[in-house]
Amino acid sequence: MTTAEHLDTIDRLRAREFPTGTEVLGEQRSGPGYHLVQLSRTRDFWDDDGSGRREAEDQISAEYGALTQAVADRWGEPQVFALGSLLARGLDGEGIPEPWLELSGMTDHVHVWRAGDRWLVVCVAQWGGELPLLLMAGLTVVDPP
Repeated sequence: MTTAEHLDTIDRLRAREFPTGTEVLGEQRSGPGYHLVQLSRTRDFWDDDGSGRREAEDQISAEYGALTQAVADRWGEPQVFALGSLLARGLDGEGIPEPWLELSGMTDHVHVWRAGDRWLVVCVAQWGGELPLLLMAGLTVVDPP
């Protein structure tokens, strides 16, 4: 997908109401006060000697850079929000709200913008070392903890 298509997806999410319960629609997960969507993904790395991973990282990094710049052009410079402590706090039993808990399990940081009454989140995520890298976006009314 192109940066313009990613922005279109984000705009559609901004217009969508938040559900009262958790919903999964294809590559989109939504819940009370948030939407998360996978914009792009690399292949997995189960049978990779390292060269394919470097190429995939370069590709997703370029997409991430282009998207964060396009979003910055609309809403100004982002805040970079580290999530490492959220994961630790969640594992210690603290109630970390969604989507922040889910994001903290997938990435160590996110770029966030205040877009009207919502937070716009963009990140590169990965559930595990051999799994694909994911370009993700999210919208939430839940303030970063």
